[in-house]
Amino acid sequence: MIVSVPEGTDPIAHVWGDMVPGIGTAAAEFSLAVYAHTTLGLREFEAARLRIAQINGCQFCLDWRTDRDGERVEDTFSDAVTEWRTTDAFDDRTRLAAEYAERYALDHHALDDAFWTTMKEHYSEAEIVELTMSIGSWLTFGRLNRVLGLDTACVLPGHSRPA
Repeated sequence: MIVSVPEGTDPIAHVWGDMVPGIGTAAAEFSLAVYAHTTLGLREFEAARLRIAQINGCQFCLDWRTDRDGERVEDTFSDAVTEWRTTDAFDDRTRLAAEYAERYALDHHALDDAFWTTMKEHYSEAEIVELTMSIGSWLTFGRLNRVLGLDTACVLPGHSRPA
């Protein structure tokens, strides 16, 4: 980890809460709101989220699967996200979500009129704004956790903390 965390303290709680409480608490609330208030379908939500996780390299984000009332994407979904251009596992909305996430993260200046025309054929303007805010959250906070080395300090339910 890049920052010092007192022994016996949860690294995420320490960095996000104790070190910068005014910013970290607001960031955590925004991060959680993306999951709590989304109107997007699970597959397009996860396609965009996982594509950002792949780009960021955040280990926690790569291992995470969003659960909606016991429903999760299939185990092979992450591989399909990697192959979003050619996979037959995605419908148009899911493929566009992965594409948008990738382009947003890697070359947002190349989001041209043709892309937006296609997006508007499949997503409402409100959905585009929601997806954009979600992608921004994942890009920012996943990258923050990866850069500071917190991504390996996060623990998924049912997993033990790495040594």
